[in-house]
Amino acid sequence: MADPTGFDHVHPLKLFDVAKKERRFLYTSAPMVRYSKLAFRHTVFAYGTDLCWTPMILAKEFNRNKFARDSDFTVSTEGPQPPTIVQFGANSPLELARASSLVAPFSSGVDLNCGCPQSWACAETMGAALMERRELVRDMVVETREHLRRDGWAVGKDKDVDSPRGRSVSVKIRVHKDLRKTMDFITTVLGPEHDRHVDFLTIHPRTRSTPSSTPINVEALSLLTSTFGDCVPILVSGDVFALSALPFASPYSTSTFTSSATTDTTTTPLLNVPKLAGLMSARALLANPALYAGHDACPWSAVEAFMRHAARCPLPLKLVQHHVGEMCGPGMGPNKRALLGRAERSAMLACANMVDLVDFLDEKRRAAAVREADGGAGATAVVQGLGRRDEPGHVSRIGSLVR
Repeated sequence: MADPTGFDHVHPLKLFDVAKKERRFLYTSAPMVRYSKLAFRHTVFAYGTDLCWTPMILAKEFNRNKFARDSDFTVSTEGPQPPTIVQFGANSPLELARASSLVAPFSSGVDLNCGCPQSWACAETMGAALMERRELVRDMVVETREHLRRDGWAVGKDKDVDSPRGRSVSVKIRVHKDLRKTMDFITTVLGPEHDRHVDFLTIHPRTRSTPSSTPINVEALSLLTSTFGDCVPILVSGDVFALSALPFASPYSTSTFTSSATTDTTTTPLLNVPKLAGLMSARALLANPALYAGHDACPWSAVEAFMRHAARCPLPLKLVQHHVGEMCGPGMGPNKRALLGRAERSAMLACANMVDLVDFLDEKRRAAAVREADGGAGATAVVQGLGRRDEPGHVSRIGSLVR
């Protein structure tokens, strides 16, 4: 049955079920300020991402300002719509509920940000500041679910996964230094086991003050998933740099050992996290949109796909250049191969318009294709669309697809 809104949606819990049946993690893209726009969501979806997040949107501004609604949230009007979760920053049950009603016809669900550590967000009792306001978070998700139900949306969690009006309500959190506080937080927000308040939970196992350069707290992740993983599907956000180099072990991961800090020849077992349901990647997916398709470095075909989607879902030139710079530089995973050298990336950033940028990338890709044909250093640079959902792999000029 088609969605009565005209958009063909898949309930997020159904995606969790499909991934579990395929004996793999659910693959998701993180909410990234400026970067998780429609063109990028289309690109990662074409390379195996199951569920995409928007950047965090301020619920209060979204409710009151038409320009905020037009600029902060865009959807496809043709072709497949990537399953999308709209994330809101909010500190009021009514504001979150109203904003959720506005996006429900065009998304698969809504998510409350309880993890943004930026000072401006915390000063407004949003983001990570909400980790100290568990009752308020509970009230926000309960009010949102009730508001959506009154509007006619199916928010019954597992029983509504096949409904064309099924929508999810979820929360993304950080952890406390004292994990007992985190356990109390999750217990409060989840509510009764027979009728939990949220469909799923995303855990970023760092505290509000922990920098991203510090590895995630795998011990905290293991404890929390062991405690709550049977009650609610759980995603992990943080340090998902490559599928072959996850910082933990599970029935779905391919790595069970990691190198010791003292020597490359000594390995130590990774902590097992068997009840984790999915992965959320941010920085690594920005550098390599094909991460979930099994690529350990960004292929040229992913750059081509992004440029095609950026032409159809326009972005500011500087933002397009930043995306391309990330994709063409060394990635976050073990493979540090770059499509463009430092000087070439600087030249790319100097392009004055999209036509110049397209021509520049065409020239670089043709050079890589020549090296591949000659069996030279660029032999592994051009990968023909492995794992793409949109169309068969092929060699073509980027400009022919953009213009």
